[in-house]
Amino acid sequence: MSAASAERPHSDRPLIAEANRLMDRNPGYRFEIIGGQILASPPRDAPHSRALTRLMRPFNTAGVDGDEAEVLQGIGLWLPSGTEDYAIPDLVVVDTDAEEHYVENNCYEPAPFRLVLEVTSNNWKADLQTKVTAYANAKIPIYVIVDRKHQRLHVLTEPTRDEYATHRIHAPGEVVTLPDSLGAKVTLDVAEILEAGRPKQTS
Repeated sequence: MSAASAERPHSDRPLIAEANRLMDRNPGYRFEIIGGQILASPPRDAPHSRALTRLMRPFNTAGVDGDEAEVLQGIGLWLPSGTEDYAIPDLVVVDTDAEEHYVENNCYEPAPFRLVLEVTSNNWKADLQTKVTAYANAKIPIYVIVDRKHQRLHVLTEPTRDEYATHRIHAPGEVVTLPDSLGAKVTLDVAEILEAGRPKQTS
C-alpha cells in the first residue's frame, strides 16, 4: 500500500493548469499531456460510447469487476514520461486498491493498472502511435485499441522500454482471448465491438 501524495498547486504545473483551463472552456473535450504536449480529444459520439458499453459486458461477465479488480471509464493515469504527463484512457482494468495510488489532478500511478483500452476517434494516430509509447513506458501490461478507422482490434502486451514486444492485430470474425494477467478469462468478439462503434445508417 502506498500513501496518497499531497496535491500540488496548479501554479507549479503550467501545462496541467493550461489543460484544465482548456477543459473548462471546452466542455466534453478530454485533454491529456503526453511527452510534454497537450492532446485534445473531441466529445464522444454515440457509436464511441456504444462500443465502450459493449466492451464492459465481457469483462463483467468474466468476473473481472469484483473483489480484486474494477472496470472503470475515464480515470487518469499518471505517466513517467514527463513531470506533468498524464493520459485518460477510455476504459481501464485496475486493482481495487487503485485509489491508494493517487498522485494528483485525478490521476493514479501506473502500478494498479492491469489494462488500458482506447476506442479511436478522429485523432486515431495518437492511440495507435503516441499512446503505444506512453503506455509501454508506464509498463501497462495490456493495451487494447478498438481501431474504428481501419476496422481492427489491436492487443499489445509485454511492454518494454518504449514499445510492446507483442502487437497482434485482429479482424472481424475473430474472437480474442485476453491474457490471463487480467485475473479472468475475457474474450472479445471483434466484429461485435467494431459494429457497435459504427454510426447507425439512417434513411
